[in-house]
Formats: sequence, C-alpha cells, structure tokens
Amino acid sequence: MRGLVIKNTGSWYSVKTEDGKIVESKIKGNFRLKGIRSTNPVAVGDHVQIITNQEGTAFISEIEDRRNYIIRKSSNLSKQSHILAANIDQAFLVVTTNYPETSTTFIDRFLAGAEAYQVPVTLVFNKIDLLNEDELHYQKAVINLYESIGYQCVEVQANAKKDKTSSADTLKPLLKDKITLLSGNSGVGKSTLINSLLPHVNLRTADISDAHNTGMHTTTFSEMLELPSGGYIIDTPGIKGFGTFDIEKEELTSYFREIFKFSKECRFSNCTHTHEPGCAVRKALEDHYIAESRYNSYLSMLEDKDEEKYRAAF
Repeated sequence: MRGLVIKNTGSWYSVKTEDGKIVESKIKGNFRLKGIRSTNPVAVGDHVQIITNQEGTAFISEIEDRRNYIIRKSSNLSKQSHILAANIDQAFLVVTTNYPETSTTFIDRFLAGAEAYQVPVTLVFNKIDLLNEDELHYQKAVINLYESIGYQCVEVQANAKKDKTSSADTLKPLLKDKITLLSGNSGVGKSTLINSLLPHVNLRTADISDAHNTGMHTTTFSEMLELPSGGYIIDTPGIKGFGTFDIEKEELTSYFREIFKFSKECRFSNCTHTHEPGCAVRKALEDHYIAESRYNSYLSMLEDKDEEKYRAAF
C-alpha cells in the first residue's frame, strides 16, 4: 500500500495512505543497512510502500526515489546526516534580527544546502514589532542584500491580528498548493506562525531564554500540516546550527549565487577564491559587489566541517 509520511516521532512514522487513513508504521530492521547514513532513513514528505498487519499498524517496506530533500549534519553524530524533509516545493527560513538573533552564517549555510538540491527559499523575517530603529535599519540592509542575490524576503509579525499588513496571512498566497518546509533557529516564532495560519493545530510555544537571548525547543518532531487552501506546511524542530553535509569543496562556489557569477571570470577554473592570482571573486569583494558576510560564510564552509565552529555569528 502506498502512503505519504506525514509525521516522524523517532521510532514511529505516521503514514497517510491514498484513501486518507493514517497508519502508524515502523521500519523493518534490515532497512537501516542499505547504506543510508542518516539518523532518520525515512523522512517526512517521503512516499513509501507499507505492509499492514493485524494490529492495524504497518511496516515500511520501501521508500520511493526523492525528487529533493533538505539535509543537515546530525548535531551529535558528525558522520551522519539528518534529513529535515523530502519532496518539497519550497522552504521558508524563519529568521529574527533580534530576540534571538539569527546569524547571517546560519542563513547562508541553509541557503547553500537548499541550492544544492534546487529548493527555492523565502526568508521570513519575524518579530518586526520588537525591533528598535537601529535594528529595523539593519534588517532593511540584510533584506536588501538577500533580495539583490535573488532571494524573496517577507517581514511578518506572527502574533499580529489578521487585519494588520504584517500578519501571518501575508504568507498564505505564497503557501497555497505547495509543500513548504518551515525551518529556523529555536525561538524565532515558527510555532506562533503556524498557530496564526492554522489555529486548530494549537502548537506549544515558549518564551525566549532571557539569559542567553536564545530560543527553547518546543517542536520535538517533524510533521506535515495540511493547509485549508491546499498544500502542506512541514514543521520541524528548531535547529541551533546548520552543518551542511556531503557538499564537496569544488561544488561550494555554485551554491553561492553571486560568488558563482563572478567565479566564471577567475583565471583558474579550480580557483578556491582564497589566495589565487587573477581571482575575480576577491576583486568583486573588494569592489563591494559581494558582501563580506557572504564571503565569510563561504570561507567558513570551505574551511571546516566542525559542528561547533559554524555556530559563531560573523
């Protein structure tokens, strides 16, 4: 029987069959041995084949080929990856300029990971009501940067009343009839955003930790939530860092759009844009055609695969 994985709670997967039934399913033991080096060989968004049993549960016997996925390095096992979601039309990365601050390094790592699998990303800047004048000015500059590269940016206030221009309702036309992964650091307001869009879901929310201006996890598993207007939101646990996985150094340039554009003019085809003579990327950086924050993010991904290093904000 064919179905869609709509929820992953660790050991169990909720599979929605083609006739609309939800069947709680497990992975067959030998399934993990097929060379899938992931903490979750089955991901939300996967199309699977299941074999039901007399208890009303099922075994997942096969995963169909994925058209794309968003993957990150598993936070506790550096040799393994964690697939956030599969078969998605787009990703919304929810970011906050403050309360807590989302670093541009984190944004750039997420964008590069999405570029690797051709997943379009919209940056959703939340909590605009909390920002002072300087913070709003900084946010506008960040938005200008990402829009100039070609990324769509939207400013919202997740807890705003529906009649406000910045309410979550502004996202509805962008979500309609699409499967959208919602991701971001803990504390950026993903759950509040979903509660505004889907009040009946009633996700748990938590206050920001005052001591560290960081978010506290409220979502503990990934889940697909159906939108009344068509499409799904995939809610994922908040992530502290985004360690990209399986990106080769030679490929990295092509996942930074503006760096890739200038790299075609470099003297050497295998230029790493760090020290080589005749590097058009470093020249573009000097001439302010490439933002320093983006170049620093590129360097941080080039230099390390270490889980801790990329958590620092540049």
